[in-house]
Amino acid sequence: MTAGTGEQRERERGFDHAEVEPRWQRTWDEEGVFRIPDDAEDPEYVLAMFPYTSGDLHMGHVRNYTITDAYARFERLRGEEVLHPMGWDSFGLPAENAANERDTNPRDWTMDCIDSMTEQFKSMGFGYDWEREITTCDPDYYRWNQWLFKRFREEGLVERQAAELNWCPSCETVLADEQVEEDAAGAEICWRCDTPIDHREMDQWFFTITDYAEELLEALDDLEGWPNNVREMQRNWIGKQEGASVAFEIPGYGDVDIFTTRLDTIYGATYFSLAPGHPVAQAIAEENDEVAEYVREAEQADEDELDVTSGVFTGEYAVNPATGEEIPVYVADYVLTDVGTGALYAVPAHDERDHEFAEAHDIDIVQVVEPAKDAEVDPADVDVQEAAYPEDGVLVNSGEYDGLTSEEARETFVDVFDGEQRTEYNLRDWGISRQRYWGTPIPMIHCEECGYVEVPDEDLPVELPEFVQTTGNPLDAAEEWKHVECPDCGGPAERETDTMDTFVDSSWYFLRFLSPDLDSAPFDTERANDWMPVDQYVGGIEHAVMHLLYARFFTKVLDDVDLVDGVREPFTNLTNQGMVLGEDGNKMSKSGDNGVSPTRIVEEYGADTARLFIMEAAQPEKDFAWSPEGVESAHQFLQNLYGLAEEVAEGGADGGSADGDAVAAYVDREIDAAAATVTEEFEAFRFNHALQAVRDLVSLLRRYHERDGADPATVERGVRTVAKLLGPVAPHVTEEVWALFDGEGLLAEAEWPEADLPADYDVARRLVENTREDVRDIVETVGIEDPETITLAVAPAWKHRAHELARESDADNLIGDLMGHDEIREQGDAAASFAQDLQADREALGEVLAPDEEKAALDRAAWLVAEEFDADVVVQSAAEADADLAGNAQPGRPAIRID
Repeated sequence: MTAGTGEQRERERGFDHAEVEPRWQRTWDEEGVFRIPDDAEDPEYVLAMFPYTSGDLHMGHVRNYTITDAYARFERLRGEEVLHPMGWDSFGLPAENAANERDTNPRDWTMDCIDSMTEQFKSMGFGYDWEREITTCDPDYYRWNQWLFKRFREEGLVERQAAELNWCPSCETVLADEQVEEDAAGAEICWRCDTPIDHREMDQWFFTITDYAEELLEALDDLEGWPNNVREMQRNWIGKQEGASVAFEIPGYGDVDIFTTRLDTIYGATYFSLAPGHPVAQAIAEENDEVAEYVREAEQADEDELDVTSGVFTGEYAVNPATGEEIPVYVADYVLTDVGTGALYAVPAHDERDHEFAEAHDIDIVQVVEPAKDAEVDPADVDVQEAAYPEDGVLVNSGEYDGLTSEEARETFVDVFDGEQRTEYNLRDWGISRQRYWGTPIPMIHCEECGYVEVPDEDLPVELPEFVQTTGNPLDAAEEWKHVECPDCGGPAERETDTMDTFVDSSWYFLRFLSPDLDSAPFDTERANDWMPVDQYVGGIEHAVMHLLYARFFTKVLDDVDLVDGVREPFTNLTNQGMVLGEDGNKMSKSGDNGVSPTRIVEEYGADTARLFIMEAAQPEKDFAWSPEGVESAHQFLQNLYGLAEEVAEGGADGGSADGDAVAAYVDREIDAAAATVTEEFEAFRFNHALQAVRDLVSLLRRYHERDGADPATVERGVRTVAKLLGPVAPHVTEEVWALFDGEGLLAEAEWPEADLPADYDVARRLVENTREDVRDIVETVGIEDPETITLAVAPAWKHRAHELARESDADNLIGDLMGHDEIREQGDAAASFAQDLQADREALGEVLAPDEEKAALDRAAWLVAEEFDADVVVQSAAEADADLAGNAQPGRPAIRID
């Protein structure tokens, strides 16, 4: 990734990043540039998902935090008070494992990692209010996890219950459903270590997030600043289903409720199926050895061993309330205990899984729904013996209800079969118990006499004891810590030895940043009401149904318990940054030997180079591959910019007299246009587009600066503007540039260059670009080696008028419509010919400038054509040009003659 020897690089360097960057970082810190006072009114809250304390930054970190830092700096320059804090997600199993491997304890390991990462963050020039720093493993923080646990419990949102849970044998802890992933073969694996998971029946603490399922779902529609795919992932995870419950009697075992979204198919039920964990299945297993063996095997089976055709006949029968017929009862592991009721009636004709099971077990398949007459499928083409027909339609083989539509039947059958309309969700309560050491102790005490008792508020935090290296649950081995008196009766009792899921830490950390030193509450409510929600949040898509869902849940509960007032969503705008891939296009990894060290890049090129390359490479949400050439280009650009600034600051413009008004006016317009464009692109989070506009402006300023007679004031204004526009992304070198011009104060605290796009700028720019391209085509096609004079002639006013009328006309006969205007018809054959051209190009006619404005635009840009071709350029109006030349001109496309 080097460019020549170090000695050559030193000669080329316009500034020494190793000296410049630390100096400005110290200055910003001494001046308190990024601190925000507690009395700020509704500041712009810009936040990146805080990092886990792994010890080393990777390029994904650099990208994530550069995005928010650039945006925070941009908003600060625009006069906003900006809250841009940083903290550490510092609990969790990786630290515990790392400490075990190094024969140390998780706290020391974590704090060393934080020290290292802090230095790396500061070396990148990220502008954080470090006085608001939080660390989740600090007792001053996790005390409030415990306090909030108790408040949630008071609200009835905490339960202790036995449940079949996901268990990672490698991590030796329970996983929430959201922490279980699938490998390529569909097997369930641990999100952290990829180990296949087991299922265990355990007593656990749960947050009943399901109480908020409906609001969590409905409120997604209002999160217009969130990516659609994240909202859809949450909708699917919550998984709302509208249906009905009805009861099927299993003689000897009573009525068994089922939940179905397709009650219209009940006449086609030909068997009944129970999950292995269903109470009736368990009861049958006590009397039936074959069922007992199947249940035992199903409980021990891995997810990838499950087969939709796997099941065992129980010897029992259920009564179909629609037909009165008895249908066989199976225990099948494709029925899930925690979905619906864990029992279902099966309709092989209209459900693909039921069909596959029925074929394997030789069960009847009875069609009760066929396509409606207006359906795309012909009823004659449906053979349910071959494949299920799962679509809605009209009922058949359903007695007196034949002919009803599926929708009508679903409504009717609820009453007919004594059912109940129900809404079910796939979302399950959030199991927060973890059998690990490095987490927040759950503030509960178990007493044989009193049951589970809360730790009193005055005894919070319950701090972790000294680390115990052991297998299983480490806190269970901390005997002295574990044995306490019951807060209620004073008798012997034991602390809860599970710790909280670390996602509890991150579900409200954004609120602690508002008042990190507050000792009387988790955060200042009044400040939260004013400062929340977070205006711009940036982080990975992998947290769509974990952190982001939990944070939404927490925020709603905090509003309901009056810790905030009316703040029900934590993040207004969300951006999921893409990955930084290796040069080979694959995900960076140590094993892939394609990683890039941010520390090495900063040492060799400087933080600004890394920041600029990352922000130029792609829009924030897109993946991109690391490119040594791109890094070198970013570095060279910054050096060239500084070199230009040095020359301008030293008064190095050739000549000394001001250039012609037209040329200076062109450059001035481009400066204003760049400011307007960059503002718009920053607001839209299209940083790469903004930075391309900055590059274009620097290129133009360099060309103009080197031109004889360039106006020094215009060039200086342009370079000052570039410093401001580039400052959010490359803050160190732009501070250095700002200082060259004796800029008042720090660039980080300057005013953003407010500029509107010049009138008709886009039209004028397109005119100039098209004209330059036309000249190139003529020179290349004709083979003109050394053009001396290039004459540009603007079209006459009547053509402009005809062009305008053509754009406005909705007449079928455009030629006739145009020739109906006296001012056009008077031009005779020329008008008729031009009208034909307009008719042919009618759909593509764009906006053009008026003749005088077109000539002025060409006058301003003529110097660009003159420099490119080393020729004199003459711009003429139609009246000034030869008649033949002017006759070839069209609006927006001047005629061209090259001598």
